[in-house]
Amino acid sequence: MKKFYSIGGGELKERTTLKLDSILAREATLHAGDKRPYALFIPTASHDHMPYYNTFHKVYTGVFNLKTDVVLTCGREIDLEKIKQKFLKADLIYIGGGDTIFLRDELKRTGVLDFLIDAYQRGVVIAGLSAGAILFFEDIYTDSVKDNNEVPYALAKGLGIFKGLISPHYNQRKTDFDNIILSSSYIHALGIEDNAMVKILDGRIESSYSSLGGSAYYIDKEGNKLNKTIIEPCIKL
Repeated sequence: MKKFYSIGGGELKERTTLKLDSILAREATLHAGDKRPYALFIPTASHDHMPYYNTFHKVYTGVFNLKTDVVLTCGREIDLEKIKQKFLKADLIYIGGGDTIFLRDELKRTGVLDFLIDAYQRGVVIAGLSAGAILFFEDIYTDSVKDNNEVPYALAKGLGIFKGLISPHYNQRKTDFDNIILSSSYIHALGIEDNAMVKILDGRIESSYSSLGGSAYYIDKEGNKLNKTIIEPCIKL
């Protein structure tokens, strides 16, 4: 079974997502069986910002007792075989937030994307926050697109593993994202707020998790009206 967890946003350092992280740690433990779970962090979207990984380590090792490791590719020589072995050992792969477009392009450029897709196909638990949350989708709403109009957010293409349009940080981008849907050909979309998480099994949305009031929504367009429904079952943590 292929598992992906999409977290709309939140702060690992401030531990606002801790209840969501506990779900991921439990999934990693189940995947690991009788061995210590191994969590692999991908900080590519933050251009391999090491304090980000240090925070991840403090949470996933210090709180949940998972062994952690990191994939670093930015501005350095990389050993693809060593990186491949990290992916083969992983019970959980966590894709951090930051620049979505850089994340997508860097994973493709280095060949690391092949290891990520292979891990997903093998049933390794994959999770992402913000940029990492939307990477697998076909169409994404992101602040990583640079254009001459200097718009804060714009549509871009993700990997297309999951169909549809998605926005992270929906609580912050609600008005702009809603207007994008209303002025486009899209009739369905997903909006995931900070401190909310969507569970996707074999490419189909199964449920959502709410922490600190965060929610995840199906957004459907009827004419010039949007209907929003919280993704059920919604498990409040």
